[in-house]
Amino acid sequence: MLTEEASELTAEAHQDRSLLIVDDDRVLRTRLVRAMEQRGFLVREAAGVREALSLLAMQPPAFALIDMRLEDGNGMAVVEALAEARPEARAVMLTGYGNIASAVTAIKAGAVDYLPKPADADQIVHALLNRGDEPLPPPPQDPMSADRVRWEHIQRVYEQCGRNVSETARRLKMHRRTLQRILNKHAPRS
Repeated sequence: MLTEEASELTAEAHQDRSLLIVDDDRVLRTRLVRAMEQRGFLVREAAGVREALSLLAMQPPAFALIDMRLEDGNGMAVVEALAEARPEARAVMLTGYGNIASAVTAIKAGAVDYLPKPADADQIVHALLNRGDEPLPPPPQDPMSADRVRWEHIQRVYEQCGRNVSETARRLKMHRRTLQRILNKHAPRS
């Protein structure tokens, strides 16, 4: 249960709609910026830890959406810096590499929620604004199939590895030929 002082700070944060989005995937970051601006947030963006920390030093936002793994470090450093600079700020971790241990670490560092990629904008808004006294949003009407989620993840790692099949197979811990067969198929239906 929130104390009266914490409730006032949280209410104040909800009036301030400043949002920092930190993600090294430029395409995803651009889509998120656009979607969150359409939902009334004043968005600033950063591609990595260093850039995010410099933005935090200038003006800590009321909200933050931070990717866990960034090219120049771990998003956890940004969560911790935000919690120190603005304790009432609400940070949500977004990651394609989710597991229970990292979720617990993110919450302990100051994140209010932890969402796996791909998360839609409405889920993100709910996570940012939900103070724990509201019910969970209903499940999506047309969620991606497990096969589609797997395919998307493989494609992302493949792109991150510079389209190198051997390196991608090593990182995904699968046989190179199996990966080649998957890459040669069309994307499964949603």
